Amino acid sequence: MAQILVLYGTPTNPAAFDRYYRETHTPLAQNIPGLRSLLISKGPVQAIAGSAPYLIANLTFDSMAAIDAALQSPEGQITAADLPNFASGGVTLLTYDAEAVPTT
Repeated sequence: MAQILVLYGTPTNPAAFDRYYRETHTPLAQNIPGLRSLLISKGPVQAIAGSAPYLIANLTFDSMAAIDAALQSPEGQITAADLPNFASGGVTLLTYDAEAVPTT
């Protein structure tokens, strides 16, 4: 399972960010081919160490190849191009391949 983790910095206008993110950006992201799930943080993000982002989004794909294809797709390009329209606090995108580790 491969992930895109998106960390959004605190925007200049949180209410406008929240509205745009929910009404415009999320529907764009939902159209990215190969997307298996989209999780978005709810409420304030609290940091155990360091500083906390304003919002976290986690997109799940079947593989790193699926992420590459998604990012190169027209829908992925449109979603990425939309970031400057609302992410005034900055944005960090991380990709990684994940594995489930059994708990004891």
